[in-house]
Amino acid sequence: MKMESVPFPEEVLERKVCIVGSELVENYTVYIIEVTDGDHRWTVKHRYSDFHDLHEKLTTEKNIDRGLLPPKKILGKNSKSLVEQLQKELELYLQTLLLQFPQATPTPLACFLHFHLYVRSSVRLCVCLCAVGEQLLQAGEVFSLRPLQLYSVSQQLRLAKPTCCNGDAKTDLGHILDFICRLRYLKISGTRGPVGTSNIQESSLPFDLSVFKSLLQIEISDCSSQQIQGLSSLRSTLATMCIHRSTETMMSILVPEASEFSQWEPEGAESGCPVTAFIPVWRNLTTLDMSHNCISTIDSSVKLIRKVEFLDLSYNQLSSVENLQHLYNLVHVDLSYNSLRVLEAAHTRLGNIKTLSLAGNQLDRLTGLTKLYSLVNLDLSHNQLAQLEEIKNISSLPCLEKLNLSSNPMCIIPDYRTKVLALFGDRAAEVCLDGKVTTEKELDTVEVLKAIQKAKEAKDKMSSSNKKISEETRLSAAAPPHFSSSSPPSSSACCSSAVAPLALTSSSSCPAQQAAGPSQGNHVCIRL
Repeated sequence: MKMESVPFPEEVLERKVCIVGSELVENYTVYIIEVTDGDHRWTVKHRYSDFHDLHEKLTTEKNIDRGLLPPKKILGKNSKSLVEQLQKELELYLQTLLLQFPQATPTPLACFLHFHLYVRSSVRLCVCLCAVGEQLLQAGEVFSLRPLQLYSVSQQLRLAKPTCCNGDAKTDLGHILDFICRLRYLKISGTRGPVGTSNIQESSLPFDLSVFKSLLQIEISDCSSQQIQGLSSLRSTLATMCIHRSTETMMSILVPEASEFSQWEPEGAESGCPVTAFIPVWRNLTTLDMSHNCISTIDSSVKLIRKVEFLDLSYNQLSSVENLQHLYNLVHVDLSYNSLRVLEAAHTRLGNIKTLSLAGNQLDRLTGLTKLYSLVNLDLSHNQLAQLEEIKNISSLPCLEKLNLSSNPMCIIPDYRTKVLALFGDRAAEVCLDGKVTTEKELDTVEVLKAIQKAKEAKDKMSSSNKKISEETRLSAAAPPHFSSSSPPSSSACCSSAVAPLALTSSSSCPAQQAAGPSQGNHVCIRL
């Protein structure tokens, strides 16, 4: 005895179908069908021949009454009254079919009413993976899924029913379970707005990622962090994670369970403060791309991703750079197109990075970049840098090879390129500025500028030295005579210096000295 085909085991939901109108396309009529399944609603369009094909399949597979389908009118088939009458009869036909199969929807009817596109997409996925699943796994390619499909799979797995209850191996949910447990590369792309003709908002459909046991790479875009469940279960396997247009905080992705604990620390960390939970780290995550989100702060959740080497936070809303000192292995950092105005002491947060992109910010000073000694590639394009003097802050970086300053105010300065390259001194030939290799002509000009600069510095040094000598001479001339502090000058001494070259005699030959006696001390006698 042939087993009946019941490809859609499901919970009993309120299902309705009605034909809400029709439209004339070329020389035939298309009927607009509104389908309701629980809270979900969508529209489908079919002409009469589609109804006929459906009926043929159902009579063959389900042995339904051949006379159930209303006949097509030949004469005046497009007249308004006949179309409205046939519309009511076709609506009754569809309603009868749904009543005849209250627990499960036959495959032909499910496809006719687009259940496989909106609420039973897991069955369509089963059929696909049954055919090419093993081939996709062997090729190691990225497999794309929609949130709607993942939601459907999650809902099916919650049902207390076998993965296959209809005898059709192609629709066995086991195909999906086997595939996703072995899948290594996954891409999930949501949508903004309703799906197709339905009222279904994919961004509101939760889906569970805990069933993926072998993922190495995941990319999620146009979803909501609230609908992503089970992401933390991937901490032991994931090496690359990309999240776009899906979150406002890093915490909601890296530590989704943080809201449950008042104080947490990464596992293995030592803390002097009371801790309510130790959170497992992302053991193998080396690449994190959270560009194109609405992140305003680099929060403490980065403590859990200490093995990350490539970090992309471009196109967010960052106004400061914090907590990156916890990422000891950082090599490439992209902070472009944020709201950064200043970056002080960058080496204390960015360590020994080799590539740094700060393009598209509002930087007008580079004082914070002077100690990034391992930096090889620096992108400062589309900022507010106007003064060539700022380049001196990075001109001594020993490893810098690529520098992009395009679309800054300083670019309109005459001979901008050669003036910038001249600031790098003997390393000018090693620097690729704005994506262009330095030419021999530019290097010759740089040498001339360097010679002029050296001459100017020598002249300034000589001028400064002469000025110093002149100042010392002026100060020396203006200074009072120097006398010993133990022998203050007497009035007679002052007189002697004023009347030279008068003859002087010693005190012993002066009668006045002899009459005064030895107690008067030494005196100078002036003989007139």
